[in-house]
Amino acid sequence: MSESRSQVELAPDAAAGWRFGIVVSRFNEEITERLLEGAREALSAHGATGKDVEVVRVPGAYELPMGAALLASREDIHAVICLGALIRGETSHFDVLASSTAHALQAVAREFALPVGFGLITCEDEAQAKARAGGDRGNKGAEAALAAIEMVGVFASAGE
Repeated sequence: MSESRSQVELAPDAAAGWRFGIVVSRFNEEITERLLEGAREALSAHGATGKDVEVVRVPGAYELPMGAALLASREDIHAVICLGALIRGETSHFDVLASSTAHALQAVAREFALPVGFGLITCEDEAQAKARAGGDRGNKGAEAALAAIEMVGVFASAGE
């Protein structure tokens, strides 16, 4: 049995009026571009327009937190969505990157008090990555965008 993240039902205009930054890794580009497509589609389906979304490309997963901090430091960005794909190799490099990147992205969210959507997939092989980037396991880029939209709403209602 597979677990899936529980999502609330978002209004069709839940992303309207907010600005989103997307940081996407160029490493494993075939996968990350699919994640980006899913994120953009999710944002658009909930009211974000092209001018509401800014995409920054970085070399790899390790650079995602730096790109996220760059966008998070701007007053016109309401949430950042980070997209990347790590595929296990023969060394412990995968484990180090996965853990350090996740912790660093969480630190960016705390430091800037800004939603940071986590769309870094960690897979054993390319088939698993493709399955999670628009294949039979959905699109984790879209899921990260939906979580970011939801959290923008949480932040907005907490400030009321």
